[in-house]
Amino acid sequence: MLVSSINMLLRDGEFDSLEDLCAYFERDVEEVKEELQECGYTYDEEQKQIK
Repeated sequence: MLVSSINMLLRDGEFDSLEDLCAYFERDVEEVKEELQECGYTYDEEQKQIK
């Protein structure tokens, strides 16, 4: 559900990047990337999408 929510916010133009999204929610982008990676996901910066 977290991945879907993040992708929706990035896709719908709410935020320009994962960095902007993390800053808004006061989260460290590297920590978020690590948490996602632990669950088998990666962030594609070019497509602005977590896969």
